[in-house]
Amino acid sequence: MKKFLIITLPVVLVLSFILSAFTNQSEQFSKKTTSSSVASASKNLTVDTATVYMTTDISSKGLMAVYNALGRNATGKVAVKLHSGEPGGHNYLTPDFIKDLVQSVNGTIVECNTAYGGGRATTALHKQVMIDHGFTAIAPTDIMDEDGYVPIPVPNGNNITQDFVGAHLLNYNFLIVLSHFKGHAIGGFGGAIKNMSIGIASTAGKCWIHSSGHSMTSPWNGAQDPFLESMAEAAYAVADTFGENIIYISVMNKLSVDCDCSNNPAAPTMKDIGILASLDPVALDQACVDLVYAAPDGRNLIQRIESRNGIHALEHGEEIGFGSRTYKIVSIDTASTSVNNLVSNTIHIYPNPSSSVIHIPESENYDFIQIIDMNGNTVSKLKSEPEIAVHNFMKGNYIINFMSRKKIVGTTTFIKN
Repeated sequence: MKKFLIITLPVVLVLSFILSAFTNQSEQFSKKTTSSSVASASKNLTVDTATVYMTTDISSKGLMAVYNALGRNATGKVAVKLHSGEPGGHNYLTPDFIKDLVQSVNGTIVECNTAYGGGRATTALHKQVMIDHGFTAIAPTDIMDEDGYVPIPVPNGNNITQDFVGAHLLNYNFLIVLSHFKGHAIGGFGGAIKNMSIGIASTAGKCWIHSSGHSMTSPWNGAQDPFLESMAEAAYAVADTFGENIIYISVMNKLSVDCDCSNNPAAPTMKDIGILASLDPVALDQACVDLVYAAPDGRNLIQRIESRNGIHALEHGEEIGFGSRTYKIVSIDTASTSVNNLVSNTIHIYPNPSSSVIHIPESENYDFIQIIDMNGNTVSKLKSEPEIAVHNFMKGNYIINFMSRKKIVGTTTFIKN
């Protein structure tokens, strides 16, 4: 079996190390970590720590690699849910890129019609898009709400108790949620949770989610946070329907602030990052968000996420038991493109964001705390205490490293407001 390198997130500084491909900043990390120290750090991971696999190889080969790393084979009648792309847009995952994966599982590419009009608002229009964008040339396609919708129950829903999905969804017994991670005009970002909630909902179901259970005819004018919560709840309904017959893969390329539902998306202002996969969609989306924060050129997408409070969908998903925001990332790349056995735990500080102080759980476990700005500059290094004053910090995003015996044993991100 291939030996994987294990990294735990949100570890924005560690991730920026991967993204910068051994730039000068990498010198601050140890080049060697003994197997005993890796085992010791691994013992500190909570039992609900999810695993996210990652490769920086954004190719059909890399896509197959992360799929295989999950160890859960798609069998039976397999639906591959992706974004078909609004006519005029050009950032969607291309047929050439996904072909090997889709054909290896004998999959059907599935989608549902939109609720906002546009070139995919009816089944006839949407089928034409599938042809024009080349998807019908590589696999069968299915507009799942062509014959209406069916309700599925929402576990632990606070805003909605049912999700109205395309009726054909129940024709499949395995689901691959294949997402293009990018920004989104309403949700802040679009990843696995958006793809399996809004993306699998029928036209009426999309309205239901957007209005947080108040309308099945209009997607407009819903309150923001209840909408984000409803997305998490609808995604949970889909995951619960498939049980263990579901996997999640997200591709971080063409990282525009706009969704593939835009017919004129803004040009990406940051570099491509990689392909990630997990059995936990909350962890997968959180890892993608953390990678954006880690990137030196992620400012525009970060602003889009924060302006829509996009992270709240993940907060709510974890709250209702859908998944975990605590995760470890496993690089499946070769040692020449990966961090060398560097393990770091996720530390959850609070409140976050904060304007005055932050509290450090189990602060006695660390010797020092290092606070770094998004340019990689250390702005503070201080003795670990249960409470740290941050009122003198400039507003913005920071990385916090937790140090013990001169090693980074935990990392998190922090927003000063």
